Amino acid sequence: MGAKHVAVLMGGFSSERPVSLSSGKACADALEAEGFRITCVDVDHDVASCLTELKPDVVFNALHGPFGEDGTIQGILEYLQIPYTHSGVLASALAMDKARAKTVAAAAGIPVATSLVMDRFGIVGEHPMKPPYVVKPVREGSSFGVVIVKEDQAHPPQIVTSSEWRYGDEVLVERYIHGRELTCGVMGGKVLGVTEIVPLGHSFYDYDAKYAKGGSKHVLPAEISPNLYQKIQTLSLRAHEAIGCRGVSRSDFRFDDRFSEEGELVWLEVNTQPGMTPTSLVPEMAAHAGYSFGEFLRWMVEDASCLR
Repeated sequence: MGAKHVAVLMGGFSSERPVSLSSGKACADALEAEGFRITCVDVDHDVASCLTELKPDVVFNALHGPFGEDGTIQGILEYLQIPYTHSGVLASALAMDKARAKTVAAAAGIPVATSLVMDRFGIVGEHPMKPPYVVKPVREGSSFGVVIVKEDQAHPPQIVTSSEWRYGDEVLVERYIHGRELTCGVMGGKVLGVTEIVPLGHSFYDYDAKYAKGGSKHVLPAEISPNLYQKIQTLSLRAHEAIGCRGVSRSDFRFDDRFSEEGELVWLEVNTQPGMTPTSLVPEMAAHAGYSFGEFLRWMVEDASCLR
């Protein structure tokens, strides 16, 4: 039979191309060490013909951002009938649309922040809601385009209506949640540990805090009460199931404990294509649960399928 042939999709043409190249290289190296036959594919618009020629047994999707995690590549893989990792077409598209994902999460009893969807050109003159609030693209990842409007800001953020904005015209305006950044992974039907992310030298967990060396500190397990820890795990699994995720996902939360020990816990979003280097959040959680990086990736490859 020989070794299973895995095509690792990486790179692509979204804003998150550098992150994807890093994830893809780490995954390819680890899967090769696990005994798989690996072909790295730097994704371009000819990806369908490239995969038709390669005929891999499985596609490991290490893409991030639009095209890679919004249901587009998943639809191509369904059409080509090549088993693939991570979530399927519908869950990927739904999770990528922050506003619609929040609607589904709220219907499942998951606490979300008050928000509204607007055309970015409507955010002029007066604040769309009382500050502090956050403006973010409806369909982007890695905190691209996220703008925090503070309490004392006199007018809406001008960058959102400028010609420099390149994240689409539809934006989500959301009440800003003070407090701690907490995140939890799900692996199939199994919930992983809860990590607290502490940005170092950054006002929030932005792109540089996520990916620059020394940009943030991960505390795993998070130093929170057992009840809160368990609640975050429960809500992460509920979000995974409500959105219809498969393989691995990661839910992000904010916890505001300024006014009471019980505090306010708010779900922000679910990520269907979390970062996949050995020091990324979900692989760290898997390691905490006893899986080496290679074992974790092997599980993902063996979990791959169509009709996800």
